[in-house]
Amino acid sequence: MLVVAGTLTACGEKGSSGTAAPATATAAGAGCAPEKGDVLVVLTDDKKLQNADNVVAVVNTAKSSPALLAAVDKVAAALDTPKLVALNKAVDIDRKTPAVAAKEFADANGLTTGLSGGSGAVVVGAAGFAESVTLAELYKLALNAAGFKATVKKSTNREVYEPAIERGEITVFPEYAATLTEFLNQKANGKDAQQVASGDIDATIAALKPLAEKYKLTVGTPSAAADQNAFATTKALADKYGLKTLSDFAAKCNGKASVLAGPPECPQRPFCQPGLLQAYGINFGNFFQADAGGPLSKGSLKNGNASLALVFSSDSSLTPA
Repeated sequence: MLVVAGTLTACGEKGSSGTAAPATATAAGAGCAPEKGDVLVVLTDDKKLQNADNVVAVVNTAKSSPALLAAVDKVAAALDTPKLVALNKAVDIDRKTPAVAAKEFADANGLTTGLSGGSGAVVVGAAGFAESVTLAELYKLALNAAGFKATVKKSTNREVYEPAIERGEITVFPEYAATLTEFLNQKANGKDAQQVASGDIDATIAALKPLAEKYKLTVGTPSAAADQNAFATTKALADKYGLKTLSDFAAKCNGKASVLAGPPECPQRPFCQPGLLQAYGINFGNFFQADAGGPLSKGSLKNGNASLALVFSSDSSLTPA
């Protein structure tokens, strides 16, 4: 995902397929050798290694209103990560348009009932990838149900659309809490600003709100749905060792037979291999160079080249363990 890929760059050293793990992560136990399989499962990040990139609405403060916030907050309340995965599957795999997928979800979850008090035009922004457009379509449906005249306007990257929200050219945008927090943090305090986002969504939102206010933005209620870095394995390996969480992987698969797959920078980034070692005590015998949550990483699991791989939590091809 476009937005989450930015988070990964805070997550790794250049390695090559099958190279030995760095000396800082010397494997000591037996580990879990890769198990081929077409079904991939995401292990729960129970110690919150990753930043909380929950979906949250950001609104131009001058154009905000209780009716508008109630509409986008109703969308937030209806979403969790499995539902976001299902929405992405409807678009990515079932080939429905974002508008159709959003309408079906809205009908099934009552998003257009009990809303009122809105009037006037609202421009809902969307970034240049399907998940963002689908979320924007959900906002549009709820806002129209509240009495607004909402339209969706597609944009590109955060450097382009965030100033447009400040100017009021875009009224509301589906954002990702931790990524937006650090974007505004660096905008306010420089590229070397100390990180204020974390794996705690409440603490991240508390850090985000004053930064948003500085740029005349209002933040809605965060959704339980998150699109963030995650780690997956095959269902075959998860079933073999009874794995549901990264703590389970640490307890049963810490050691030299285990292979981690990810982008070239993974062995030195704090949200990737060093983070797994520091937060969970997981050692790997080898690192398999792949990509950031894309087909190479998922293929490394399916083909039996990796025991664990970096993915994205809302990927439509994945399921919870």
